[in-house]
Amino acid sequence: MKKLKTIWTEAAAQGETLKEYPRPGMKRKHWINLNGMWNYLITEKRILPYQFYENEYFPFDGQILVPFSPEAPLSQVNRQLLPDEVLWYSRVVQLPEGCLDVNSQRLLLHFGAVDQICSVYIGGKFVAYHKGGYLPFTVDITDFVTEDLTVSILISVHDFSDTSYHARGKQQLNRGGMFYTAQSGIWQTVWMEMVPNEYIKDIRTTPDYDHGQVRMRVRTVSVQSQSESNNITAIHSNHPCDIICKIYPPVFLDAEGLTDDLLHAEITSAVLLPGKESAILIPENAQKSWTPEEPWLYPYSLEYGEDRVLGYFALRKCDVQLADDGYPRLFLNNHPYFQSGILDQGYWPDGLYTAPSDEALIYDIRAMKNLGFNMLRKHGKVETDRWYFHCDRMGMLVWQDIPNGGSDYQHWFVTYLATLLNWTRIPVKDVHPRLLSRTDKDGRQEYIYELRDMIKALYNHPSIVTWVPFNEGWGQFSTKEVTEFIHRLDPSRLVDSASGWFDQDCGDINSLHYYFLGLPVPKSDRVLALSEFGGYSLRIPKHSACKNIYGYKKFTSSKALADGFSKLMKDTIVPSVKNGYSATIYTQLSDIEEETNGLLTYDRKKIKMDPSVIKKWNKTLKTSL
Repeated sequence: MKKLKTIWTEAAAQGETLKEYPRPGMKRKHWINLNGMWNYLITEKRILPYQFYENEYFPFDGQILVPFSPEAPLSQVNRQLLPDEVLWYSRVVQLPEGCLDVNSQRLLLHFGAVDQICSVYIGGKFVAYHKGGYLPFTVDITDFVTEDLTVSILISVHDFSDTSYHARGKQQLNRGGMFYTAQSGIWQTVWMEMVPNEYIKDIRTTPDYDHGQVRMRVRTVSVQSQSESNNITAIHSNHPCDIICKIYPPVFLDAEGLTDDLLHAEITSAVLLPGKESAILIPENAQKSWTPEEPWLYPYSLEYGEDRVLGYFALRKCDVQLADDGYPRLFLNNHPYFQSGILDQGYWPDGLYTAPSDEALIYDIRAMKNLGFNMLRKHGKVETDRWYFHCDRMGMLVWQDIPNGGSDYQHWFVTYLATLLNWTRIPVKDVHPRLLSRTDKDGRQEYIYELRDMIKALYNHPSIVTWVPFNEGWGQFSTKEVTEFIHRLDPSRLVDSASGWFDQDCGDINSLHYYFLGLPVPKSDRVLALSEFGGYSLRIPKHSACKNIYGYKKFTSSKALADGFSKLMKDTIVPSVKNGYSATIYTQLSDIEEETNGLLTYDRKKIKMDPSVIKKWNKTLKTSL
């Protein structure tokens, strides 16, 4: 496979990118970015590399550029981690003098995501275990910092990829077609943060658009100081100390995000009790709706003792209502709003799952907005938190997939037969665990845990309007129960229960995929969405990674592609809106390896057809209601 470069590759290779604050919705001042060169070792041995082996320290293989996985060219390793191997990371961090008082402060070690299973050691001592390749996690490492403020970090990683039931999205050890190079290890920012002994653990904000208010719940942690106890334990606190919340006028945020310069002339304030949800009314003259056209965000500050956090929220509502034409439609802020989306899988030729820079994340979102799209379906992965922040501030609706797992997929059933059954509208129940690759009880339970934690991690992002638990039957099970679980976790958003086929008459959306045969227009009391269509393919040799071509209809020139796209939109897609469809999602944003059906090339250097053609049809779609 050809190693393509993006315009951000060189800077990323020099370690000059991904330095931004990694969690813009919960921002503190005192933090340390740990992206950069780490020692690494890939071995079949399970012993700690720091242990003596024949009177010698276990040698490392070399250095890896974090947060790029070893399979990604930018990592400088270019090595596939296999299921029977262990990937070790090591780095020693010397904290600046005076930056941490272990009697009054805590040192938190944050991981954006590590694929799939990892253990964390500090100073050679085990401190944490985490499972879930798409989820952030935090470790309090204060007790393991040496007197001279040295932090010795050691991490072990196992990644079973597609040989087990764990969530993997579209990663595959034997890549090809619509499945891509498997990646492993640390693939999002690693960072440390200094907080007081009593600090804010997490925040949950829920907009109540119809009542002009935001509901906010803040959970806290209280830790005994070393002078009070030699056994330091973190506990969720109902500490009597109040939390002071101040809300400021809505703004359009830039890429820097929240700063104290934006916090002036507060519009309201409230006193919050830790762990208790409170409703805060926004003054009527300060109420501004969040939309893709005007993404107004409200900055706020929280003060809890010595801890201070900056965050933001939006006033917006997305639901299904009966429109004047008699069809159930997607509404935004109580108005019909057509969602013209594109499938976004977030793969990069130089970083795989990891974008080479923050600017690269922004580029994809801006490029799609410029083409007239107002929604992205994040497919098969969970992105870095900054991607959702950019969608929040730039005004891009998001449908978020729960990454799929399960055993090997039965493609004769979930792809080929399912396409025929979808066209004929023959329903299939989700009671076939072998056919749907969900025979493992532990895998089903793990999926529920990770679904819960993903929704919790992404809950505050106003750009996210729909959760997508299952795609095309890949690892699908207990669809109605899973849908009900999501609605309990988050009643403020919609659920597309089964994207494509294997619909179980539940959720908010009747979701179909259209690549072959005809587009059905079923009668439904739920809103209709064409959640995948198109997949038109054009390979541009200098900007393609592979010689093999995968796509649903192949073209040989940009003009032919544009003509085919226009015919599809005119004859099939636009008329479907008049028949009740309220959202469409084109496949896809960019090429990925053999899959050459992107509007952009894999290296993001070319748009494959005249942008005016795409803009024209997006405008037609959005004005067809």
